[in-house]
Amino acid sequence: MVEIYSSSGRFHIHGHRRWLTGRIPAHRAFLIVLWIVGFFLVFIWKRSSVSDSGARMHFWRRAPLYPMPKLRPTAFNLTDFGGVGDGVTLNTEAFVRAVAQIATLGSQGGGQLNVQPGFWLTGPFNLTSHMTLFLAEGAVILGIQDENYWPLMPALPSYGSGREKGGPCYASLIHGQNLKDVVITGHNGTIHGQGQSWWTKFKQKLLKHTRGPLVQLMWSRDIVISNITLRDSPFWTLHPYDCKNVTISDVTILAPVSGAPNTDGIDPDSCEDVVIENCYICVGDDGIAIKSGWDQYGIKYAKPSANILIRNVIVRSVVSAGVSIGSEMSGGVSNVTIENLHVWESRRGVRIKTAPGRGGYVRDISYNNLTFDNVRVGIVIKTDYNEHPDEGFDPKALPTIERISFKGIHGQGVRVPVRIHGSEEIPVKNISFKDMSVGITYKKKHIFQCSFVQGRSIGSIFPSPCENLDRYDEQGNLVKHSVSQNNTDVDYDF
Repeated sequence: MVEIYSSSGRFHIHGHRRWLTGRIPAHRAFLIVLWIVGFFLVFIWKRSSVSDSGARMHFWRRAPLYPMPKLRPTAFNLTDFGGVGDGVTLNTEAFVRAVAQIATLGSQGGGQLNVQPGFWLTGPFNLTSHMTLFLAEGAVILGIQDENYWPLMPALPSYGSGREKGGPCYASLIHGQNLKDVVITGHNGTIHGQGQSWWTKFKQKLLKHTRGPLVQLMWSRDIVISNITLRDSPFWTLHPYDCKNVTISDVTILAPVSGAPNTDGIDPDSCEDVVIENCYICVGDDGIAIKSGWDQYGIKYAKPSANILIRNVIVRSVVSAGVSIGSEMSGGVSNVTIENLHVWESRRGVRIKTAPGRGGYVRDISYNNLTFDNVRVGIVIKTDYNEHPDEGFDPKALPTIERISFKGIHGQGVRVPVRIHGSEEIPVKNISFKDMSVGITYKKKHIFQCSFVQGRSIGSIFPSPCENLDRYDEQGNLVKHSVSQNNTDVDYDF
């Protein structure tokens, strides 16, 4: 008889030794025994897996694969404040108590809050200055789905209204105002907004207020967000508002590519000195959208977005664009560099969008080394994006679009490489194209589309540029003047 011991008792396998030794060689009998042992170990392991009461989530509670580094003089675990990572217990008060404790340590270099592996259900909570929020591998912060737990906050002053409805807006899941020295990082832990219920209620018009972002920091500076995953936000995912010195690096942002309305990835809004790098974004709206206020409210608030670097980013946006500027850009957007950008399986590659009533400006924007793979329209400038907060906007407040450069633009499977739709009211000035070769899927003659555009193409450009642009050779010598900068050849039928 072979006896196998386990934590739950003794298992017996009866048999005649003579039969085993006579019919099965010794080494095979040994392998059979090993297989049986392995089977029971797997069975026991499965039984010891932990699940919540609704059998919604299963996870193995273990120590993090990588030890959590100590990045501040003092570090706490969420469990020190009563946190329970079972996916059911509400941990809002645990987060609030932890942040309050860290707030007392500012003069000592601040504190670190470690979120261990597990599912930590919570309502919205605020961060504090000189704080590091560290998400271990396997840690998931879950936003509670009941909107009654989400407090309301006033509309942003540069918007004058909720983006979807007038009046106040729901707060973000993780929030902060007037902070300094804030870090959200980890070993690729996750902040999960559980946005499905919000999207359904929005589409069914059951919500009374504008949905809140997943992470929103306002009037703050010296912010680092890195090495985490953000997913399924109720609304915009990561929204720094009127912040300075922001670094977003090695962040993955996910939402369904359809059926997840307005789940922009990263929306720097009236921000200065921003770096977004080494990120992967696949969402249900713009991957990145640079903003600075909406119509008369943004004009009055008068805080531009400026000095922004976006590099080494991969984006998929089936319903919108990889990287957008606007349409809320009334405070102005300038000095933006976008380089080493790969947009795939998307509706648009990069886009600038504005309208009469916006005011403001978009200028000194450089796009370098862009790759489009299976993108419907590669480069878009649109000047009639007519969404307004109310009837109080001034239609004579016209935005300026100028000094936009594109260099090193490549790709394949692009239906319309360029669509620049300026207007008599809002012409696009001083635009340039250099080193462009985009494989196309549409055989219509005019697929480099322009309207009310002034600028130049330099050297080899494929497909052939529109007649609105002056043509120069690689050495900068004028080859041909534009026929007319006011030519209109924009086709929205495809």
